[in-house]
Amino acid sequence: MRRVLVSLLLLGFIVLPGPAAHAAAAICALYCDTRDPSLARQETFPVPTVVINGRRLVLHVSDVDGMAWGSIDAGVVGDSVWLDRSFDGGATWDGLLGKASIPGTWTGTRTLMYNVGDPSHHRRGVIRACGDAGGVTCTGWSHLPLCAPTCDGASGGTDAETVRTTSLNGRTFGLHLDAAGMAWGTMSGAQAGDEVWLDRSWDAGASWPGGSLLGRTTAARTARFNTADPVSLLYGGAIRACGRAGSVTCTAWARPSSNRPSAMADALMHSYDPSTAWWPSSWWNSAVALRTVIDYTRRTGDNRYLWTVRRTFDVNRVAFPAGARSSDPIDGHFISRSIDDSAWWGLTWVAAYDLTGDRAYLDEAVTIAAYVHGFWDTSTCGGGVWWDRERTYKNAVTIGLYVRLTAALHNRLAGDTTWLQRAVTSWNWFTASGMINASGLVNDGLTTGCANNGQTVWSYNQGLAIGAAMELYRATGTAAYQDRARQLGTAALASPLVRSGVLTEACDVAPSTCDDNGKQFKGIFMGYLAEAGTQFQSFRTTQANTVWNGRDSLNRVSSRWAASSSAPADWRTQASALSAVLSS
Repeated sequence: MRRVLVSLLLLGFIVLPGPAAHAAAAICALYCDTRDPSLARQETFPVPTVVINGRRLVLHVSDVDGMAWGSIDAGVVGDSVWLDRSFDGGATWDGLLGKASIPGTWTGTRTLMYNVGDPSHHRRGVIRACGDAGGVTCTGWSHLPLCAPTCDGASGGTDAETVRTTSLNGRTFGLHLDAAGMAWGTMSGAQAGDEVWLDRSWDAGASWPGGSLLGRTTAARTARFNTADPVSLLYGGAIRACGRAGSVTCTAWARPSSNRPSAMADALMHSYDPSTAWWPSSWWNSAVALRTVIDYTRRTGDNRYLWTVRRTFDVNRVAFPAGARSSDPIDGHFISRSIDDSAWWGLTWVAAYDLTGDRAYLDEAVTIAAYVHGFWDTSTCGGGVWWDRERTYKNAVTIGLYVRLTAALHNRLAGDTTWLQRAVTSWNWFTASGMINASGLVNDGLTTGCANNGQTVWSYNQGLAIGAAMELYRATGTAAYQDRARQLGTAALASPLVRSGVLTEACDVAPSTCDDNGKQFKGIFMGYLAEAGTQFQSFRTTQANTVWNGRDSLNRVSSRWAASSSAPADWRTQASALSAVLSS
């Protein structure tokens, strides 16, 4: 239920009205609300214990789980304990969460665990334990100061990126960010009574409950404040500096950008939903986005997002009806009627295995690959893998995925010969199928008469062919595979896929815009091109710089790398852009 908090009640005993008629919606992050406290991986006591009529009221928090629970001890039958959770710094709250009463001959009890924050809805939470023992009282709110690891309100700070400013009535207000992602505001030319402060938003500047007037001061600068909350799984927080000089002005919202890969990854992860454990709402695109996060983690050593791998795996390896994850049903183990969608997930779990060493991921990739192999068919066109369960089309994306996946399994399964044989056979079929045209470019697929259909050369098909050849090179040591990968890369760079030095999908050319599939193609190409050798380094650097220079103040990039503001931007385009930055 929602109540107004009077600030002076934070420290003393308070009497609360009865429970509201509705219950707060359950929140899922790493885990869902109402988790058993015996499963907590940590136990801390961030606020002082409160004593009421001889009973001890305690708030317990596990920062590594992002969850809290309350307990009451030295009590009698009927004494109770619960949690309050607020998403606006304690001004209002949902109450009576997990309310538990001491039963029978016991002298204490505890609540179940509840999430501190709500990352799925971009809300930062604070939490407290409350109890009723002949009177009602609460502990202080936990996690009001944000520490990540330096706490809000810290002094000092060294600029790590370009300062953003705004002017009003002869005063200049500036936003500063350091290399740790902390921000502060400044004002110059100030007169008596002028003020400067920060606003902090977790939903890209749409709102900022609990994050307004941070560090408000009449001095020349504010203290520093964080733009990430690891406990609540909130990254990519936006911040702005505001000032009052008769009226109010603010800089544009911004995210830290001193570290290119981190800035791009934070913007991508802002759209990940920990509750459903994917990027709503594209199934195969989520597989590629997760693999991009895995690549980011592996390349940078930044483990902040490592939890998404297990979370996505655990939540999504079950079956889903049509419309829940795709227009098709998901049969379980990331398998559906779309053979290419299934294979994308197979490659993602290979990457997860490489990152973590957890055999469960590799076993999942084997399960998916076995399913895909079931659609290898020599009765039509002499071979190839069908694109869909209805066996309507043989195309470049599915065979490229199949070669890459089978060769990858061979390279990770000791003593394997079966997967290698399949990889070599399918590669030989692919290169002889005619899908690679005379210019060394990969057209989309085959006609019903088993000829190159002349359809669009998409960058991801070209990239998959490069990636398949490179994985076979690693499997066999045969230089011809590496040579072919480099030929495919060279052909792409000399083709209409590159315009004025910038990778450009056919759908990127105005007035067209790419659909949700096409938005992610270029990042796939860049990831595989990076495997093909240093001869493409200059091109990769150009793409990374183009992406970076085309971002907005929240580090978001559109599908048109050469003109970021003129095309849609979303998490798919962000994943693609992150791949470009990682490949440089």
